[in-house]
Amino acid sequence: MKLNLNIQPLHTWIKTGKEPLLIAGPCSAETEEQLVATAHLLAATGKVSALRAGIWKPRTRPGEFEGIGSIGLEWLKRAKEETGLPTAVEVATAKHVEEALKAGVDILWVGARSTVNPFTVQEIADALKGVDVPVMVKNPVNPDLSLWIGALERINNAGITKLAAIHRGFSSYEKSAFRNEPMWDIAIQLKTLAPELPIINDPSHITGNRSLIGYISQKALDLDMQGLMIESHIDPSVAWTDAAQQVTPAALAEIIDHLALRKPEISDAVVKDALSELRSKIDKIDDLLIQKTAERMQIAEKIGQYKKDNGITILQVNRWDEILQKRTAYAKALKLSPEFTEKLLELLHAESIRRQTEVMNKGEAQPAEKLTHA
Repeated sequence: MKLNLNIQPLHTWIKTGKEPLLIAGPCSAETEEQLVATAHLLAATGKVSALRAGIWKPRTRPGEFEGIGSIGLEWLKRAKEETGLPTAVEVATAKHVEEALKAGVDILWVGARSTVNPFTVQEIADALKGVDVPVMVKNPVNPDLSLWIGALERINNAGITKLAAIHRGFSSYEKSAFRNEPMWDIAIQLKTLAPELPIINDPSHITGNRSLIGYISQKALDLDMQGLMIESHIDPSVAWTDAAQQVTPAALAEIIDHLALRKPEISDAVVKDALSELRSKIDKIDDLLIQKTAERMQIAEKIGQYKKDNGITILQVNRWDEILQKRTAYAKALKLSPEFTEKLLELLHAESIRRQTEVMNKGEAQPAEKLTHA
């Protein structure tokens, strides 16, 4: 089901002549000299559409630098006057909204720590009623698509039609090369539900590491995201916050120059016909996959009935281990990744569990909760 959002196209509220759309600037506004000098260098690249800077910084622990505060808005105003770049800041309270708008900030964004709290988002939405300003909403810290959608809807319901989402990755207990796991599937789900909603990727917060920014930026563009938000500092080595993920304006320009821009539409007739033929083959295989999956579930139900009739427990640890080992080895031989294979098997197994549980509990007044393994 598609989301019913009333929004304006991105090009109506921010210049998108430069490709890709790029919002850049320091993680934190530290001093007037640092912010203005960075802004001039960014503007000189000719690649930046808007200047971002953290004014109020929500920090994980007290005692860390929590932003320069309202005085930084005056620095942003000066940077805008001298470079012509529109400005963007994060807001987390109604007071932030009021002060930012009063200072002439052009674009507001709701941060990940705010998106996770509907009370906070509603406070910001209430402060935005009657205001015509672009607002971008970052995904929540935790991987919850409903929270992200809810925040977008609250802002939209306040009358904000210049709306975009920012994909900055999600927290995870599993350690990897990224500061925040991209979990691209969640962003893709949002794009599927709201095709008209612009999605801006934030590779700085996904990677936490400047060396990976180009890689994530390219992947975001390949997934048809409408732009990038990248943190850039005149001298990242002395940055007061998130030094490892910031790049100099010169390094930023080099990253952008090396990105390949691809179009979502297909204009070449020969290419279009070739893709159409390949997609037709995929459609047939998908139909077969669904058919075979349904047949598998029918067999799982018969297994469940057999176990019920013979008083056999559903838990079969050895059987599940056997499935994982054999199927994973077979998939590896066919050049499928172990991670994909395991996820696929877990999905099939979960549905098999559900089917067998229904069979086992059918006709029982108080069905017992049991773990099952096909």
